[in-house]
Amino acid sequence: MSNTRYNDIAFFEKAMAAVADPYRMTILREMQQKGSIRCCDMVSLTGLSQPTCSHHIKLLADSNLIECRKEGRNNYFTINKENFKKLGTFFEQFAAG
Repeated sequence: MSNTRYNDIAFFEKAMAAVADPYRMTILREMQQKGSIRCCDMVSLTGLSQPTCSHHIKLLADSNLIECRKEGRNNYFTINKENFKKLGTFFEQFAAG
């Protein structure tokens, strides 16, 4: 990890904490399957309240694992594929030895 910058380490720590929750993993899987989802879609998907879903979305967004685009009154959330690639590359170094 000597070639991993401090900012990258902070990103990896935040990203791993964000995905270490079954509800957030469900949300991410749904985003992957559908391409994008709205907050109200997450409410029906998880059965959680809207404020709780918003909290999960905020954690995922703060970790830079999802992105938001606004269309009218709706916010659509998508996976930030570049940051998931970065996370995957980080884990690959452990398998490489």
